[in-house]
Amino acid sequence: MTTKTDTGTDTRSPAIESRTQLIETFARGEKPPERWRIGTEHEKFVYRTADPDVSWRAPSYDEPGGIRDLLLALTEFGWSPVEEDGRVIAMSGPDGSVTLEPAGQFELSGAPLETLHQTCAETGRHLAQVKAAGDKLGLGFLGLGMWPDKARSQLPRMPKGRYKIMLDHMPRVGSMGLDMMLRTCTIQVNLDYVSEADMAKKFRVGLALQPLATALFANSPFTEGKPNGMLSYRSHIWSDTDPHRTGMLPFVFEDGFGYERYCDYALDVPMYFVCRDGRYLDAAGLSFRDFLRGELSILPGELPTIEDWTNHLSTAFPEVRLKSFLEMRGADGGPWNRICALPALWVGLLYDQGALDAAWDLVKDWSLDERQTLRDAVPARALDAPLPGGGKLRDIAGEVLDIAHAGLKARARANAAGEDETGFLDPLREVVRSGKTHAERMLDRYHGAWNGDVSRVYEEESF
Repeated sequence: MTTKTDTGTDTRSPAIESRTQLIETFARGEKPPERWRIGTEHEKFVYRTADPDVSWRAPSYDEPGGIRDLLLALTEFGWSPVEEDGRVIAMSGPDGSVTLEPAGQFELSGAPLETLHQTCAETGRHLAQVKAAGDKLGLGFLGLGMWPDKARSQLPRMPKGRYKIMLDHMPRVGSMGLDMMLRTCTIQVNLDYVSEADMAKKFRVGLALQPLATALFANSPFTEGKPNGMLSYRSHIWSDTDPHRTGMLPFVFEDGFGYERYCDYALDVPMYFVCRDGRYLDAAGLSFRDFLRGELSILPGELPTIEDWTNHLSTAFPEVRLKSFLEMRGADGGPWNRICALPALWVGLLYDQGALDAAWDLVKDWSLDERQTLRDAVPARALDAPLPGGGKLRDIAGEVLDIAHAGLKARARANAAGEDETGFLDPLREVVRSGKTHAERMLDRYHGAWNGDVSRVYEEESF
């Protein structure tokens, strides 16, 4: 299981000659349990520490000490530049890749690792490196799910071809797509499966419990300096980003769901772009099915390649996404220890058969309407969202963490001190024990010690 680094290059893999080749992309991801890995991605906001008088400004790409210089500063730690159209847009190294989101949000797409101990060590190395680089450049890093004080107009744009196409297209299909691209950060976990049936069960558990992950990690209660009425506004944003490529995917719970059905879904997701000769061609709104027939209007007579299909799969944004691995996509960005807690939750639930079975037993009787009602309520209510069958989401949160704990205990992956992986769940245990999400704790401070001053997040929520 790997995370693709978007280089903007065109590798010209062989042309797709049959629909079977598309489906084989998913089948090639099958791995025996001993080869299962954990890939963790986390984003953070970058701001100027040297000029707080202009509200901790988000730096541009080109300015001295800006995002380009931050990328290049990582060469000191063994990272190598990745370019698009002559500009550095990512860094590649032994810990995976460092990439840019549309407004300069800084992301580590971590390497596929065997244990959570390795994942947390990787996170620590990365954050220590960017903090060291930031100290020299006058930059700080904020761990939230959404910019707490920035309007879209205050944010820069990164020089990546795919982002230009997406930024132009987003307002045509939803009211909050630009907010998703420019003003949010997430933590994400990528996990493996052994078979089509294993993938389907993990997909179903992941979708059903994704609202719980959103609630436990809720961390975006402010917009442009004021409370926004939500605990995870980042999650709310996805409700009106692009209905053709987001959501809870009801078909995943239908009998017979597998690679072929997800392939059909992905084929129906409108295209964004095609990459040729290192350049992104605007294909926004066009059909990949037409591409398969050689009828794509911008490339008449040309058939897609596997690389085109892989790129296209990355432009669907459901709550759980299938490539040649499964991506858990529901969590807000947050503090250092939360980065390790998210993979702990999902590895515990999905990488032990007993835990996976127990998690499925917990959610298997939920109806389509109940799952959707839960997902719709979570951005505002988090753990107080209505639970299918009665009660609140908080009523099963401890039970889910117990299942994850049992799954991690069964894995028995110890570090040099003999400690297993269960301790990484502790930050989530504290949320359940206290009954308060990180967002609610910030709102308490906003109405209390902060005296309505959101800028205090820069002192208290930076890495």
